[in-house]
Amino acid sequence: MLLFSLFRNQSQEETILFGVFSVVIFVFLLVDLGVFNKSAHKITTKSALYQSIFWVLVSTVFGYLVYLYDPGKGDAMVEYFSAYLTEYALSVDNIFVILLILKYFSVKEEYYHKILFWGILGAVVFRGIFIFVGAYFIAKWHFILYIFGVFLLYSGIKIYFEDSDEKIDPEKNPILKLCRKYLPITNDEMGGKFMAKVNGKWMFTPLFLIIVLIETTDLIFAVDSIPAAFAITQNEFLIYTSNIFAVLGLRAMFFLLSGIIDKFYLLQKGLSIILFFIGAKMLLEIVHYEIAPQLSFAVIIVTLTFSIVLSVIVPQKLSANVDDDSSDKAND
Repeated sequence: MLLFSLFRNQSQEETILFGVFSVVIFVFLLVDLGVFNKSAHKITTKSALYQSIFWVLVSTVFGYLVYLYDPGKGDAMVEYFSAYLTEYALSVDNIFVILLILKYFSVKEEYYHKILFWGILGAVVFRGIFIFVGAYFIAKWHFILYIFGVFLLYSGIKIYFEDSDEKIDPEKNPILKLCRKYLPITNDEMGGKFMAKVNGKWMFTPLFLIIVLIETTDLIFAVDSIPAAFAITQNEFLIYTSNIFAVLGLRAMFFLLSGIIDKFYLLQKGLSIILFFIGAKMLLEIVHYEIAPQLSFAVIIVTLTFSIVLSVIVPQKLSANVDDDSSDKAND
């Protein structure tokens, strides 16, 4: 009933676009799992690059369709791409955590694709629930947006001063503890299966636990990214489609960036600035001051570009040496 009440308010154009979106997602996920990645194998960097380009192109084409079907001719497309870029950038941190989880449990690389496929499929469902429930409550109580704004300001400040090298201990995850306590689990990966029969009894494998960890981790990241999307636009259709396209590109981006992700050390600072800006933008609406979608998009794209370029131009070791020299001089 919740989904029906929300989609009942969609325009005819949005209904058509959502149909296109659903078909694209269903067909490509089916082809991905059933044809190209039917058996477990290691994803090469070249293949990951092609897949990344493919999902970016598909997301861009969909953004152009939003423009074509937008009566206002521009604002909806800008909001879509702003939400998409914000989520795509925030996914970089998600990649780092997923990599830590896979390395922590010593998962074989040929199983990476299967784990990420089902993990992202779960994210498509859970984020959809998160977004539509959020839209429902915002429609009833508009002030929730301002709570989101305060939360984003806090998140921006927290992420800016957070140690990027902070270690994450998957064993502390409460959902993982519950699974181990109440579910029958074998230590054998059973050839990459999530469930298997052992001595006539169905048991879950360690790969199932990893899926659970990745899903709960994604929901934690969604706590930042989805309020940020609501700060950009309150159109749940644009929020959901942009969010899911970014998440679907996450898997290919994982294989592409897993070996070099630590080189973009300033991206975390850039993301914190974006979250702070979006939170401030949302709170400014209290005094009836609105920032144009085009300006928001410009701030997001410039901040991300500057963070990435500066990370490449000024390597982290050089930056650390400069900071050490400065502190030494201060002590002298």
